Amino acid sequence: MNKAELIDKIAKDAGVTKVQANDALDSFTNTVITALKKGDRVTLVGFGTFSVSERSARNGRNPQTGAVIKIKARKVPKFKAGKEFATKISSKK
Repeated sequence: MNKAELIDKIAKDAGVTKVQANDALDSFTNTVITALKKGDRVTLVGFGTFSVSERSARNGRNPQTGAVIKIKARKVPKFKAGKEFATKISSKK
C-alpha cells in the first residue's frame, strides 16, 4: 500500500475528503518527525512506539574494492510494534 492508497482508505473509512485525509496524514507524520528530532518518543497504545536510536561510528567495507571505510555515528528512527498490533498481524483470520 502506498501513500495514495492509504489516503483513499482513510478518507473512505472516516467519511472525509481525500484532501482532509491527506492533511491529517501529513500532520501525523510531521508531528512524529518533530517529536523524534527533539529526542521525544511517540507512543500509540496498542499500536507501537516511535523512537530514535543512536548508531555508533564503525568501520565498514566498500563492496567493490574491499577498502575499509569509516561510517559516521548517526541517529536513526526506530519503531517497536505494540503487543496488540503484533498479535493482530500474526494471528490467522
